[in-house]
Amino acid sequence: MRTTTSTKAVAIAAGQIAACTLLCFNGSSAFNNAVFPHSSSTFLGRTSGWTTTSLAAQRRGRPKGPVRTIEVKPPMNNEIEQNELRVVTPNPKGKDDILGVMSKAEALEMAKELGGLDLILINPNADPPVCSIQDYSKYRYNKEKKSKEKKKANKSNELKEVKMTYKIDSGDYDVRKKSADKFINQGNRVKCTIQFKGREVQHEKLGVDLLNKLAADLTKICVMEGKPKREGRSLSCIMTPRPEITKNLNEKKRKEDKDKKQKSEERKILLKEKKEAAIAAGMDTVDVDEEISGLDRLLDDDDDDTTLDDLLD
Repeated sequence: MRTTTSTKAVAIAAGQIAACTLLCFNGSSAFNNAVFPHSSSTFLGRTSGWTTTSLAAQRRGRPKGPVRTIEVKPPMNNEIEQNELRVVTPNPKGKDDILGVMSKAEALEMAKELGGLDLILINPNADPPVCSIQDYSKYRYNKEKKSKEKKKANKSNELKEVKMTYKIDSGDYDVRKKSADKFINQGNRVKCTIQFKGREVQHEKLGVDLLNKLAADLTKICVMEGKPKREGRSLSCIMTPRPEITKNLNEKKRKEDKDKKQKSEERKILLKEKKEAAIAAGMDTVDVDEEISGLDRLLDDDDDDTTLDDLLD
């Protein structure tokens, strides 16, 4: 009898302790902070500090996917704050046509009269600020095209590199020389590097002799800028194309641009004849008009760009 009573008392006491513990875990933040100081909240039904920290660690770095580019639009139309403006309009044959200095209201009215075009602020730092009357979509297209051409020009004149060791075999040397020859004929500068490992650095003179040999083999198309320079465990020099190579590349590019423009003009004449035939037959000419307008934009862009002839003159 005594054993049964003591067993019941122990069970009741254990149940009370469990209930108190559960209550503390569910509702007492002081208990949690005392026992688990790194936890920012309770265990049941809430997120712990450890979980939050681990999720934050997983989310570090740039999000997946392509890099987002935010377009910064220039102030247009009623967004322009200045009241006195110098207004210009683009001319396909060359420089912009200056319409003069006028008020903002007069410029907006003129843009409306010219076919509902946009008044775009292109130089806010001038006195007075300069605005251009043109279609914003065409302005954006021309800006992106010039940016791409600038990147392409920088890429065509980038610095290439050819690496080798001073113990290079004749066959591997011919491969490196062929690569340097190709880069220079493309108009690029070439960095020729001799790499040393460990104690090989004491044979610097052999590396200098190898670079001088390479410069002598390519002397018809390039020149060496200065003398070979030591950079840590490597020895390098830069080869620059001769002026004749650069001139030939410029002439080739001018010829390609002229051929491209001539083909576009010939295509435009054929489309106009096709349009006249379609009109005579009573057919729809929407597709032909769209293609002609596309060729007009292409020819206008070619006229707007600064040609190599102008640069050389």
